[in-house]
Amino acid sequence: MSIVRAAITQVAWTGDKESMIVRHEELAREAAAQGAQIIGFQELFYGPYFGAVQDQKYYEYVESVPGPTTERFQALARELNLVIVLPIYEVANEGEYYNTAAVIDADGTLLGTYRKHHIPHLPSFQEKFYFRPGNLGYPVFDTAVGRVGVYICYDRHFPEGWREFGLNNAQIVFNPSATKPGLSNRLWEIEQPAAAAANQYFVAASNRIGQEVDEFGPDAPHFYGSSYFVDPRGNFVGDIASKDKQEIVIRDLDLGAITAVRNDWQFYRDRRPESYTRTTQP
Repeated sequence: MSIVRAAITQVAWTGDKESMIVRHEELAREAAAQGAQIIGFQELFYGPYFGAVQDQKYYEYVESVPGPTTERFQALARELNLVIVLPIYEVANEGEYYNTAAVIDADGTLLGTYRKHHIPHLPSFQEKFYFRPGNLGYPVFDTAVGRVGVYICYDRHFPEGWREFGLNNAQIVFNPSATKPGLSNRLWEIEQPAAAAANQYFVAASNRIGQEVDEFGPDAPHFYGSSYFVDPRGNFVGDIASKDKQEIVIRDLDLGAITAVRNDWQFYRDRRPESYTRTTQP
């Protein structure tokens, strides 16, 4: 399959988990009706972005994988013949929680999970209170539409992981995020295009929208959307989404471009891993 129609979403917090799940089921149906073959949701899609505070009550959002939400979307994927990248707050053991994305194939098979490796602890992003660092490596999943990886939000600031996906033969890497204005604005514009060009695959970057004031008060992060796709040369595929509106961004991705770009540049031929002695040192 060369041309893949891919979708990402940006959605504001509705105020409760069930309505968020229903909203994303509706968006998946809408995307499939428009011919989408794969869809990725935003970081921690069914809840608020609780990293804004430190409060044990948000541990209630954890689920096992497989579990009720993944099983619900497995059924939907099977019905719609749609690959789904599904960010989940995962419980692996009592008190052992991860910021995770499950990858569900178009026949409803749960292919596996990616766990966010790089966990921030900054003002408005107090994630070390909620998550352990990921420990499953940088898997690439063979889906019905191609080879898919997932890198979650803060991960994107670390180029080593992007390269791991390329070495693991990814064709599309999804980066579900919860990103607010400030230091991140310029990085949001350049990091994913730079990663796509340096590693020569497609990147799908999705961000939340809105300010969750009812949940966290006036100091809640204000997420700015601006979701987009980029190609293996680092070019935007179509327009960037709005900063404040719920949207499904749907784009046709020509996976054949990956081979063409790699033949032009030969980064994977010319890399010198034996010389990178500092990269993996603690």
